[in-house]
Amino acid sequence: MSNVGFRRFTNINRPDKSIVELFRGLPTPNICDNMSRLYALSGLKPYNKAPLLGTAFTVKVPAGENLMFNHAIDLAQPGDVLVIDGGGSMERALCGEIMISHAKHRGLAGFIINGCIRDIDAIADMDFPVYALGANPNGPLKNGLGEINVPVVAGGMAILPGDILIGDADGIVVVRPQDAVEVAAKAAKQHEGEHKLLEIIAAGTWDRSSIATALAEKGCEII
Repeated sequence: MSNVGFRRFTNINRPDKSIVELFRGLPTPNICDNMSRLYALSGLKPYNKAPLLGTAFTVKVPAGENLMFNHAIDLAQPGDVLVIDGGGSMERALCGEIMISHAKHRGLAGFIINGCIRDIDAIADMDFPVYALGANPNGPLKNGLGEINVPVVAGGMAILPGDILIGDADGIVVVRPQDAVEVAAKAAKQHEGEHKLLEIIAAGTWDRSSIATALAEKGCEII
């Protein structure tokens, strides 16, 4: 018997933690640049300054519904980031301080909510990363329904169970595990290069002639 829309899948192919750790401390712009600037989420904002790094544990729920979200907190493993696809509904908050505190106690690595949250003053002071579309004091429903560990959408991006998620003040990027080692190496190299460039800028020795050359090659008219 199929029960589409009210199921949980138990097997996730999580990448090794050592691969996830390759991204710790790397800025999301550097990571995104090395994936052709195609894998950043949009529209979600951070509700505190805690950096996000972990593997996706996904939940798809009807608008304003959070029973399966609650269940997922108890199923996820330490280091997992719960990605909740609430369809972008802004009418009800899907979680608040209580659920976040429980997730933090269990060692989860953050929440990404394609929908609303509440208790944002408390969340602002928590050492647990939370990203959402917005806030609403109106609480959720608990009628059931939803699916756990299926492909979801958040911030306009498809996210699969086991994907690597990195978030900071600029936003969130998603890295497919099979691409992770190469992307991390390239992002780290770029990050190191930018530090060297900042030293050159501070010394006042940055050669900017390449910009004028590029404009000339593109046919910029000088009047």
